[in-house]
Amino acid sequence: MGGVRALTTLDAAYAGSREINARHGRTYYLATKLLPPSRRPAVHALYGFARVADELVDDPGPDPAGDLFALEQALKSAFDGRPTQEPVLQALVDTVRRYDIDQELFSAFLQSMRMDLTVTDYANLAELAHYTHGSAGVIGLMLLPVLGTVSTRAEAAPYASALGEAFQLTNFLRDVGEDLDRGRIYLPTDHLAAFDVDRDRLLHARAHGPDKAVRQAIAHFAALARAAYRAAEPGIALLDSMSRPCVATATRLYAAILDEIAAANHDVLTRRAVVPAGRRIVMAAPGLARCALARLRTRAPAPGA
Repeated sequence: MGGVRALTTLDAAYAGSREINARHGRTYYLATKLLPPSRRPAVHALYGFARVADELVDDPGPDPAGDLFALEQALKSAFDGRPTQEPVLQALVDTVRRYDIDQELFSAFLQSMRMDLTVTDYANLAELAHYTHGSAGVIGLMLLPVLGTVSTRAEAAPYASALGEAFQLTNFLRDVGEDLDRGRIYLPTDHLAAFDVDRDRLLHARAHGPDKAVRQAIAHFAALARAAYRAAEPGIALLDSMSRPCVATATRLYAAILDEIAAANHDVLTRRAVVPAGRRIVMAAPGLARCALARLRTRAPAPGA
């Protein structure tokens, strides 16, 4: 009975992470549907943990630094093999062990989460890259063992990290207004200054709508994001054939946010760019077809069998 009870607890932990993913990460969740069922729980577990940590800094309680430290200590304890009653950590630790994910990646992630508690501006892209490596690049590296590769993991790793950072830059653009409300500006100061945009101008745009200079600055960063997707795209071919439809679809869905930003004349201060549900489903359809074909090929008998 003990083994059955433990399995049920772990299943419930994974189910909880899946619910977090479905509720807060609709684009990721839709793309995850294109993975083989056996790989989906691991993605949900990684997303669930990242979301819990992110909430501690984006919707903080009285002591966000203390809460983040407590999460980090609980994670270390769980990695050391001590029992945990936190469902998100139960699912995460099981995923890390199943796929041999480097535990140091979580330290880098939590370091970036701590930066959100004190850093409000980034002077240049180099400073921002330090943050995005921990907040997004390492997520791509965590996912790589789950997705699988047809090359060495080392060859695919730079592309996986780059794609995570492209997603993050898209998030920065989509959430400029909300981040500004929290006191943060992720868009580098020197690039904004090239368009004569600063914090005060963004605050004015948040209240009254963006002017031409702000729109031009946002268009500039959108171009940088599109370039980041192009740089990461070759890595999709290095993934296991069963994972390529998922990642290709996630890339198209996230890049479509940039289309919505352009359609709104680069107004990200008074509105949030969202890809309509119908369009997301239409965009995911080709991935579903490629996924089904890949599964048929893996099940097909070898010639002469």
